[in-house]
Amino acid sequence: MLDSNNLPRMRKAIQSRTDEDSFLLKQLREEIRPLKNASRRIAPRSTTSVSLVASDGGNNALKFDPFYIQLVRVVDSYGQELCLDAVTPTTDVDELSERQFAEKTALGFMMEKLGVYKLYHLSTMIPDPSKQKDDTSVKPSWVLVYRDLCEWAVLFDRIVRTEFATDTLVVRDGLLRSKLFVGNLFIQMMTQLKLAIEEKSKRQRRKLYLVGFAKHSKVLTRYQLVMALEGILQEEYPTYVEVPRAIEKKAYEWPEYARGDESAEGGEIPKFVAGCMFFAKFGCRKRDPIWPVDILNSQIGDAPIIFGHLLADAIDGFPVPLYPRCLQKAHENAALVGFDMDVLQEEIFLAIRNIIDNDKQHVLDSFRFGSDLSNLRYE
Repeated sequence: MLDSNNLPRMRKAIQSRTDEDSFLLKQLREEIRPLKNASRRIAPRSTTSVSLVASDGGNNALKFDPFYIQLVRVVDSYGQELCLDAVTPTTDVDELSERQFAEKTALGFMMEKLGVYKLYHLSTMIPDPSKQKDDTSVKPSWVLVYRDLCEWAVLFDRIVRTEFATDTLVVRDGLLRSKLFVGNLFIQMMTQLKLAIEEKSKRQRRKLYLVGFAKHSKVLTRYQLVMALEGILQEEYPTYVEVPRAIEKKAYEWPEYARGDESAEGGEIPKFVAGCMFFAKFGCRKRDPIWPVDILNSQIGDAPIIFGHLLADAIDGFPVPLYPRCLQKAHENAALVGFDMDVLQEEIFLAIRNIIDNDKQHVLDSFRFGSDLSNLRYE
């Protein structure tokens, strides 16, 4: 706890440092000021909106030492289950890779289209068994990488192989960027997505729009205060503005995370970015939330249409106001809590019980149903 006698000295030190660094605030205001006259009003447009969401890893970790089972489940905003799997850090990655093709999963389809047949050739964050010294050298976090790859794969599979009955806005939970993939495989995947979207537009006369929608962004965090000071996106109607790459680069620690198609000419080919960032406000009040949105590079010209569709979906956002309802529905459908999680945890205990000798199964039962004395303090 701070000593009240030291508070005046601390206050003076903070004020002194702030005065000395005031030029930083001025610099940020100068950087963001050009966006003041670049914002555009959003007019609502009606269309079908769908989102694909993977169940949150923190919610779906089924723990019972020495086991750590990660449930991989991807669900859309209609409640349709598009991927279901369970892995542990010690899962045989070669066997897991082969299973994608044997079971014809969405991940196997995407890997085949990219010309890779091992998960560790798709992402360096997946352990290669031939290069592991022992089980202790494997990072448990790779199961979360596998979950994210499955989410990308379901998105890829849904757009490439689905016949859409109407014009559709596909909303990804997160920006259209990723560092999970080896080399330029991410850009190859997104290029195939663009071609599939163009093909459906010509053959089926169906317009597909792909956006990445995020709750947070380092770019928005860096500039949100100065945007308010400069009156950017403070209009009393829904509005959006495109964020220049130069501003993005200043916010990211790694500039390649803000390198898009425009850098391909005379510069390094982009590997991690397939979208252009926009800031959007869907409310009619000055202090309504601003969200970072990525629009597919090839669909920048359709930004007014895309934001019109997003506005129509966000107006009915619940329980988070002015946030796309399709994303919230997908999250609700993907979440495994309460009774669902209890059922899965029960399956874990039954599976563990089956590998214990019959004369020792009572030990597990007593352990499982024994009271946790630490919880008595809540009673």
